[in-house]
Amino acid sequence: MNVEPAVAEVRRAVRNALRGHRGPLVVACSGGADSLALLAATVAAVPDGVHAVVVDHGLQEGSADVAARVAELARGLGATAAVVRVEVKGRGGPEAAARRARYTALRAARPDPSSPILLGHTLDDQAETVLLGLGRGSGARSLAGMCEWDPPWLRPLLGVRRATTRAACAALDLPVWDDPHNTDPRYTRVRLREEVLPLLEDVLAGGVASALARTARQLQEDAAALDALGADLWRRAEAGTGGRVDVGGM
Repeated sequence: MNVEPAVAEVRRAVRNALRGHRGPLVVACSGGADSLALLAATVAAVPDGVHAVVVDHGLQEGSADVAARVAELARGLGATAAVVRVEVKGRGGPEAAARRARYTALRAARPDPSSPILLGHTLDDQAETVLLGLGRGSGARSLAGMCEWDPPWLRPLLGVRRATTRAACAALDLPVWDDPHNTDPRYTRVRLREEVLPLLEDVLAGGVASALARTARQLQEDAAALDALGADLWRRAEAGTGGRVDVGGM
């Protein structure tokens, strides 16, 4: 059977990310192109045992109806699905408060405490995260961006472009819901997406998003190496060797 290239790319990314993960899977699904493409690919990879969670933040009129339609669509794809209503409040502004409420709800909705929770963050989201960190003068840990596997969060699409997830949804005839907040210029990340990154791509002749995502991967590798070195030093110190360690001739 021929599969559209965008669908094949998303499925391949999901299959690779799921290696080593067992048990029921939770997919956070907002109804946007990224999470819908992720859900469809996850069901294709694991026909049984996929549970979609639709978080209704209650921030827009009609949000309950949108959440119900997305849950029904998820069931049509072959997943079980539930809608969870959350209250968005607390420090850090609406974006940070919504994220905290969403992540808390997703953790609580897992059918099994060991279940990974799949999120639809893409390469473009990673690039925006790194650029935000650069603009704020963040350190290497922050500039490393989002990890693919940060238990319980699993992000299979960090190497996939946002345009690919939208093309996959179009190929599968999946109705995408575009959250108005994702184009609201009052949010910093939206202005980065709509204004700053396109300008950088133009001025630097393209490839900026991929380069930022590559920077994140490199810093993640550096952080992993430093963590391993620190752990080895700690083990040696506890073993009474005085913390001496071979650092490969450095």
